[in-house]
Amino acid sequence: MIVPATVNFLKSKWRLFISAHPLAKGVIAYSIVWPTSSFMQQTLEGRQLKDYDWMRILRFGLFGGLYVAPTLYGWLRVASTMWPQTNLRVGALKAIVEQISYAPFASTSFYFGMSLLEGKGFDAAVAEVKDKFPKTVKIAIFIIPVLQTINFGLIPEPNRILFVSFCSLFWITFLAHMQKNGNNQAQEQPMQKQQLKQFQHHLPVPKNESLVPKVRNALAL
Repeated sequence: MIVPATVNFLKSKWRLFISAHPLAKGVIAYSIVWPTSSFMQQTLEGRQLKDYDWMRILRFGLFGGLYVAPTLYGWLRVASTMWPQTNLRVGALKAIVEQISYAPFASTSFYFGMSLLEGKGFDAAVAEVKDKFPKTVKIAIFIIPVLQTINFGLIPEPNRILFVSFCSLFWITFLAHMQKNGNNQAQEQPMQKQQLKQFQHHLPVPKNESLVPKVRNALAL
């Protein structure tokens, strides 16, 4: 009897807390989803438990919970205020508007913000956005509008951020792969240049001193 009563008490307190602080639901969800996505991406790379980049997972949790959740919550509230109806037609309209407004902002801020959290400078963060943003948009334009049409058209407003969180688990795993893949390429290029310089350093340098007398003799003729 004690356990069911405790569970019911916690559920009632949770409902009261969420109704009083709706943003907290998104913060909690994204603080779990984002680091989980980073963990999944590293698992797909074939890493062992001892090889995981735990600081990278922590950065994803901080970025998702403290930045993405509030900005997404704000966009969902604005969209629900502008188009309060819940049907597929309005959902498709919201998805189109999001694709040309919030989506570019979200992708840009992801690459820019994660670069800054990794300790890169402003110029490196801008270069990251220029390199990866176009590639991300080419894929997102075929996926995100469909998911958001379902979200805006069929999902009740209180549960929309949870639906987005679930879908984001797989999308953020893709973003983590994109971001990490670009970092590996950026690290390989300086190494390749250094190896080329070392190879050139060991090449035999032709001695041209012997050419000087030959040129003088030719001119004397």
